[in-house]
Amino acid sequence: MIKMFKQMKKSLGFILVIFGLLFLQAFCDLSLPEYTSRIVDTGIQQKGIEDAVPDQIRKEAMDGLLLLMKETDQTKVKDAYTLEGELYVRKDLTREERDEINGPMGEAMLIAAAVSQQNIDITQLPEEQRNAMMQQAEEKIDAMSDSIVTQAAVTYVQSEYAAQGRDVDQMQTNYVLQAGLQMLGLAAIAMLAAVLVTFLSSRVAAALGRDLRNKVYRKVLSFSSSEMNHFSTASLITRSTNDIQQVQMVMTLMFRIVLYAPILGIGGVLKVLQTESTMTWVLGLGVGVILAVMLVLFAVAMPKFKKLQTLVDKINLVTREILTGIPVIRAFSTEKHEEDRFEEANRRLTKTNLFVNRSMTFMMPVMMLIMNGLTVLIVYTGAHGVDAGNVQVGSMMAFIQYAMQIIMAFLMISMVAVFMPRASVSANRINEVLETEPSIHNPEKAEQPEAGKKGELEFRNVSFSYPGAEEEVLSNISFKAHQGETVAFIGSTGSGKSTLVNLIPRFFDVTEGEILLDGVDIRKMNIKELRDKLGYVPQKAVLFSGTIDSNLRYGREDASEAEIRKAVEIAQAAEFIDEKPDGVHSPIAQGGSNVSGGQKQRLSIARAVARQPEIYIFDDSFSALDFQTDAKLRRALKKETANTTSLIVAQRVSTILHADQILVLEEGSVVGKGTHKELMENCEVYQQIAKSQLSEEELGA
Repeated sequence: MIKMFKQMKKSLGFILVIFGLLFLQAFCDLSLPEYTSRIVDTGIQQKGIEDAVPDQIRKEAMDGLLLLMKETDQTKVKDAYTLEGELYVRKDLTREERDEINGPMGEAMLIAAAVSQQNIDITQLPEEQRNAMMQQAEEKIDAMSDSIVTQAAVTYVQSEYAAQGRDVDQMQTNYVLQAGLQMLGLAAIAMLAAVLVTFLSSRVAAALGRDLRNKVYRKVLSFSSSEMNHFSTASLITRSTNDIQQVQMVMTLMFRIVLYAPILGIGGVLKVLQTESTMTWVLGLGVGVILAVMLVLFAVAMPKFKKLQTLVDKINLVTREILTGIPVIRAFSTEKHEEDRFEEANRRLTKTNLFVNRSMTFMMPVMMLIMNGLTVLIVYTGAHGVDAGNVQVGSMMAFIQYAMQIIMAFLMISMVAVFMPRASVSANRINEVLETEPSIHNPEKAEQPEAGKKGELEFRNVSFSYPGAEEEVLSNISFKAHQGETVAFIGSTGSGKSTLVNLIPRFFDVTEGEILLDGVDIRKMNIKELRDKLGYVPQKAVLFSGTIDSNLRYGREDASEAEIRKAVEIAQAAEFIDEKPDGVHSPIAQGGSNVSGGQKQRLSIARAVARQPEIYIFDDSFSALDFQTDAKLRRALKKETANTTSLIVAQRVSTILHADQILVLEEGSVVGKGTHKELMENCEVYQQIAKSQLSEEELGA
């Protein structure tokens, strides 16, 4: 998966924005529990009074409190207030300055409240008696929890505000409203950030999917037949579609969840440590249980994840074979066998999917049980703390929220981890395609054909064997074709005829020897320039969905209407095209399924003629034509290709009777070379082929 991030360089700006938005969202989400704590503890329990540092206090009350403080504390408190008439007004203090005087003032208020209940006037007490009272009070206060001291101090501040004639209830309402509005604002910002992250992550993931499809497609187009055989068509289709879809989906979740979960989790831990560290053991217990559950589940499900994509390949392969072979299946009445074959592939994929999904579905209820169990444990532990005065209710509620955020972070990661193994397998399969170097590639410095030569082809001691094969398919082939000549290849099935002509467009490279086109080794030529010189008609005619016209212009889009018409007439395709309502603009279905085999062959020949190449390669391209159409087509081609080299692979001797040179192949070797007349005199293999196909009268023609 790491290599997939390298494919997202174009989206780096969006990724940085996503990171910023995730931190903003986490900041807002992690701030909400703190506001909950403040509303409960300060807004409800303390009536909106935060601590023992009032914003203003009467002079007589302050004088009484100062008598109950140490001299150093008195100085700090006096420095924090300004006397305005009969009121001490608090200056603008930092949080640290306020916390520094909160303790002394809270203790003084607690002592003052206790003394007032005994109707004792502190100002009238001797200094020694006052000091002794303060010492005894400090010993008792040290044994009390901070929350009890704070509550007592807040009660004193409330009575002080009431003495000043201030509406304490309105102060409480204002505090709760202000904190609530701030919470709503943070929630709105978090929501907006989450929406933007979703939008941007979807955009980045979609761009990654688009780029991967383009790269895989371009890579596959550069593959030679060797690489195509290695991967198989069904596997390449799966890698270009399902595999990329898996990676794209996980990348979307990666930015929305995987990156956000650690930020939220770490931030939650830091907040918990600041809130109430005495209950962190509860959180550690929950995280440990969750990790154990995740490890067990992934140990069980991971092997199945790796198997899933292979099973998708298999079902694609079976489906493709069945769909393309329907006529044969029906002809041999093997529908039941193919149904069973598909059912077996489908059953294995379904079984594996069910196992994985059931395993991962089990994770959600377990996680929810852990979350609810932690909530109960926190409440149980926190309740004892509240009862003992060590924990405030709001702090416990905040701790629960932070704990749930941390657990949710792990839960989010575990949810994404469901898809991660499969996406990781898919990413590796995609990388396997992208990192495969084609065996056929352009030279570093391409050579240009010799001046004055056009359409000259020469094989020099060419031998070829397929990758990994021990035996040679072609052995020591040598011949030369000059401009305007027709060279034919004939031989028994499997003698290497098609392999020989497939070496010219560099579908494979020769194992030994060299092939020269216009005086240059084709391996030293630019592949596009090489193939631009060729008009190739494959053994199996291939048409693309579109129209007849789009197929004829496939090799040369700028061909004129007259040139297209001429190509159609030469290929003897004008008659059936003119019969169609839309002529050359008639539609062609995928694979040319709406035209016959002979019509496909003639359209393939017309496509090559429209290209006006230097060399024609006909790989058994007349096999579906009747003798009359074959004869007409060859006469028209002979006239058209008078100045063009033609290479013809044929099964029928009648197709190549008038070739300038005929090569007879047997088990990959040339066993005869010459004209028809010469071969009838000195090549036994050719004689046997000719006599099996032609009458005595035709042989003498």
